[in-house]
Amino acid sequence: MTQTITAQLEANAKAAPDALWITSPDTGDTISWSQARSAAASIAAHLDALGLEDGAAVAIAAENSIWATLTFIGIACSGHMAVPLNLVAGARALAHVVSHSQTTVILCTDKNRELVTKALEDSKSQAQIIRLDPDHGPQWPGEITGRIKDEIEAPGPKANGKTPALLMYTSGTTGNPKGVVLNHANLLAAGMNVVKGHHLDRTDTTFCVLPTYHINGLCVSVMGTLMSAGGLVMPYRFSVSNFWQQISANNVSWFSAVPTLFAYLLNDTNEAEINHNRLRFARSASSPLSPEIHRRFEARFALPIIETMGLTETGAQILSNPMPPAQRKIGSAGIAVGNQIIIADSDQREIPLGETGEILVRGDNVMQHYFRQPDETEKNITPDGWLRTGDLGHMDEEGFVFVSGRIKELIIKGGENIAPREIDEALLEHDSVLEAAAFAVGCDQYGQRVEAGIRYKPGATASIGDLRQHCIERLGKFKAPDMIHVLDDLPKGPSGKIQRIKLFDIIYGQSE
Repeated sequence: MTQTITAQLEANAKAAPDALWITSPDTGDTISWSQARSAAASIAAHLDALGLEDGAAVAIAAENSIWATLTFIGIACSGHMAVPLNLVAGARALAHVVSHSQTTVILCTDKNRELVTKALEDSKSQAQIIRLDPDHGPQWPGEITGRIKDEIEAPGPKANGKTPALLMYTSGTTGNPKGVVLNHANLLAAGMNVVKGHHLDRTDTTFCVLPTYHINGLCVSVMGTLMSAGGLVMPYRFSVSNFWQQISANNVSWFSAVPTLFAYLLNDTNEAEINHNRLRFARSASSPLSPEIHRRFEARFALPIIETMGLTETGAQILSNPMPPAQRKIGSAGIAVGNQIIIADSDQREIPLGETGEILVRGDNVMQHYFRQPDETEKNITPDGWLRTGDLGHMDEEGFVFVSGRIKELIIKGGENIAPREIDEALLEHDSVLEAAAFAVGCDQYGQRVEAGIRYKPGATASIGDLRQHCIERLGKFKAPDMIHVLDDLPKGPSGKIQRIKLFDIIYGQSE
C-alpha cells in the first residue's frame, strides 16, 4: 500500500489518467485522476509560495464541492495540515478552532466569509483569508500566482506516512472541541478499511451527502474512493426531493448516510426509481440506527443498509456489518474491519463476551494525538495503544458488537444503568414519531429520571399519554420516560447526528 496521499493520487493518475474521480451533479463538472493530480500540485505549489512553515495548519471553510475536496488533497500533498471548519458550529466555536490550531491561512468560500471574519475577530487571529471558488478553485493573490510555473504536473514529495495531514476538531458537545491529528498513514488506513469492509473497487461510485468537514464525509467518501480509485459524486448538499434522481443519473453504486437522513428518505412520499443492478447498498454510521427504521427502509426500497461505527479519532470506520450475502445483524454496528476491537472494564482490561463495557480499538487508523492536549491524549490512549472510544457495548460469540450508548450519556436511575438508545428505539416504533432522543434529568427520588425529546412526522401527531403507554408496554414503567417533550427539531451535529446532551439545555435552559 502507498504511504502518502500524494503517492496514492499519483498511482491512480498513472493507472487511469482519464477516469473520472469527482463529479458535481449540480454543475455537471467532472475531474479526472490526472486533473486531480495537477490541481493538488498547483495548490501545494501556491501554499509553498506563501512561505508557510512545514506542517502549518491551513483551514478550509467550504460546503461540499469539487474544489473543497481538491483543496483538502492539495493541502495534504503540500505537507501541511488541513483543518476543515465546521460551518454549523457558530463563530464562537470556530474562533476557538482557529486560535487553538494556530491556523495561518483560511481558504474560504464567499458564503462563509462573514462567519470566518467574525471568528477571526473573536480569536484575534491574523490568519490570511484566500477566496475559494467552489466551482473554479482558490483565487490566489496575484503576487503569489506570479511566482508559480504555469505547468505543474504532480505535487512533489512533501510528506511521508508520519506527516500530519488532517487536524479535525470533534463536535465539542460538552466543552471546547478537541483537535484530532491524523497523519497520511492513518488516513490511507482509514480509507482502506472502507474499501475492505464494503468490497469496493474502481468500478464503484459513491454519493457524498455528508459534509466533508465531518469525518464520515471526508474519510469514508473521499478517502474511500481515493483508495479504491472509484468515482465520487459530490452534490452541494443533501436533498430529499432530488436524492434518488441524482443517484440514478450519476450511476451511483453506494452511499453513506446517517440515521436522520434514512428517516427523512423514509418519510418522503415520492416514488423512488432505483436501479438495483447498479445501486448495491447504503451505509449507515455516526450514530446507532434504529432497528425499526432499518427494517422499514430495507422493506420499502429493497436496498440493504450496512450498519457501521466510526469515530473522528479513528478516521471513521472501525466496525462494519458484512456485505450480502454474508450474515448481517440488525442492531449491531458489525465486526472489526482493519483494526482490533475489545470490550473492557473501567481499568481497560478485556472482559468476557456478552458483558457490557467500554469499546476499545487499536489499529493503523487510530489518531496520533489530540493537538496541544497531551493530558487528553494520555487519558484516551492506553500505554499499549488502545483508544478508549467512550462508547458502551458488548460483543457476541461471532464478534458482532452491539452499542448501547455513550458512557457520558448513560442514565442512572435508582442505581440502574439505562441506555438512552433503548428509549429512542421504543419511541421510534410509534407511527407518529420521526426523531427521538432520551436524556437524563436530575431527580431527588432516583438521582436521575428518564425524559425524551421527540419530533413528529409531518402531518402526524399523538397524545403524550399514548406515547408514554407505548413505551411502558415495550420497556416497562421504570425505563419509560417520565416526560416527553415535543420539539420542532432536535439538535444535530454537522453529520446530522442528534446531540442528546444539548436537549436538557434546550428544554430547561442552563439550569433545571
